[in-house]
Amino acid sequence: MRNTLSALCLCLMVVWLQAAEQPHPHRDLGHGSHRDWPPQDSQDPKEALPYHQVATSNGNFAFRLYKQLISERPDKNVFLSPLSISTTLAMLSLGARSATLTQMLEGLHFNLTQISEREIHDGFQHIIRTLNLHNQNLETHLGNSLFLDERLTPKEAFLEGIKELYATEAFKTDFQDAVGAEKQINDHVRKETHGKIVDLVRELDRNSVMVLVNYIYFKAKWQKPFDAKQTAEEDFFVNEKTVVSVPMMKQKDVYHYYFYDKWLSCSVLRMDYKGNATAFFILPDVGKMREVENSLQPGMLMRWDRFFKRSSYFYRKLELHFPKFSISGQIKLEKILPELGLQDLFTEEADFSGITEQSRLRVSKGVHKAVLDIGEEGTEASAATSLGTVFLSAPKITQPVRFNRPFLVVILSTETQSLLFLGKVINPKDQ
Repeated sequence: MRNTLSALCLCLMVVWLQAAEQPHPHRDLGHGSHRDWPPQDSQDPKEALPYHQVATSNGNFAFRLYKQLISERPDKNVFLSPLSISTTLAMLSLGARSATLTQMLEGLHFNLTQISEREIHDGFQHIIRTLNLHNQNLETHLGNSLFLDERLTPKEAFLEGIKELYATEAFKTDFQDAVGAEKQINDHVRKETHGKIVDLVRELDRNSVMVLVNYIYFKAKWQKPFDAKQTAEEDFFVNEKTVVSVPMMKQKDVYHYYFYDKWLSCSVLRMDYKGNATAFFILPDVGKMREVENSLQPGMLMRWDRFFKRSSYFYRKLELHFPKFSISGQIKLEKILPELGLQDLFTEEADFSGITEQSRLRVSKGVHKAVLDIGEEGTEASAATSLGTVFLSAPKITQPVRFNRPFLVVILSTETQSLLFLGKVINPKDQ
């Protein structure tokens, strides 16, 4: 029996909206027909083109968000799903108007002179539909839920838009019963994340009238599995003063895409999953983490991927040492998003009159939680798929690669060109 290495990623984004006391004045914002959701004729996902632009903007937003996070916690583990956050904000923008709408879309790194609002939402629709397609080798599910206060009467166009474009379920909730509302939301989250994320929503405010929830569940197995019998404790060098012992998985004489980027002073390992997903693991030289992080951008990943595709030289025979670990991350978005240009979202200036005309709404807080588990499962691997094909021009010498110091992880959906997860492992023992 040979055990396979799998990756389990769970991400959750929750946004609370509160009502102010005064009603919101009705304004004609001149958005025209492109605000009429849902589309009259749903687009065939296979023919959708805007998702290329959406994926690119999501990548830019992801690295901008990541750099803001590490500026506040440079020596801590970081893990998040940029796609989960951008999907929630894009969905919420369906109800935004005026400067709030512009801030949200430009904050998500969309150039509104190059892509229309309609194309943005069509692009997200395509990504969601594609990720949720059944795949026997790769389990990916992206979902959205909306919990509405029983006293709130939302606009029908908003409900239709989030259902059609973002596959969002809507639930009536009594927020006056804060304990009951918390239980309803947390039970739903626990179910959708297979029990991995519990009690996320706490201390709901009685003024809450709407809670948006987005989650991504991702479970995959490597094309080339590790043998659990080879796993043994080894040192992981957190910094000059701290060394921890971690279970280190090993492969010997196994081929992976790998090269050393001399311009950035880092090693780059690409490991593919079964199905349409891949992971980049980036190992900076000692003392070079900050330089590598400052250079992070979607173009860098594309450059590396082009190297791998153009030359079989980078398909290397490795002696790989990689830690088995679990990390999680939680972000308070009301603190981080204003730094990225979304200032009105959490203030009385917010304009969400596209959701309801009953009262003025603002986002009171937002929480994003992500969990990454990389470990072994007791399943039998297929020898035909676990070894792959050896390129004759690849170097014959085995290259030792040890991930025994802080590194970065990027997980991509190759089918949608979307950056699903992004993180930094400083200490594998800190969960």
